[in-house]
Amino acid sequence: MKRRLLAALAACLVTTCVHAQSNASGPFVTPSGTLQFSRADRDFLGMLDKVIFDRFGANTLTHFDEVDDASQTVSRALVQTDSGPVLYDFRHQPPLVQRSNKRMTVKRVFWQGDEVVMQSSQGWFRFKGGVLTKLQSSRTIYH
Repeated sequence: MKRRLLAALAACLVTTCVHAQSNASGPFVTPSGTLQFSRADRDFLGMLDKVIFDRFGANTLTHFDEVDDASQTVSRALVQTDSGPVLYDFRHQPPLVQRSNKRMTVKRVFWQGDEVVMQSSQGWFRFKGGVLTKLQSSRTIYH
């Protein structure tokens, strides 16, 4: 009984910390400008104020966004692409684009300081400073 209660409590805590995925194409307000995703043949275009800043291959558009609570703007986005997750950091001008170059399907994302922690079908990974690291057992709590 005690284990079930702890498991249920842990599940509730985890689900409240997760940023839900989206397939919306925008527009989204960011510190760098207005973000819009659009389809171009087999690729998607990432555009800020109608200027293309990235192009990626994907069957469908899937992204996880970090929204600044004070300004309600998208400060970072992790986008699922055919070649692996790509991190867009809109706190920089022009936006910082970091590719993980590891194919995986992202299930959940946690934003923690300057790092992104993601759960995929292959386990847990940290993406920080353009470096993707597979995580082992940790005592770190992600929010």
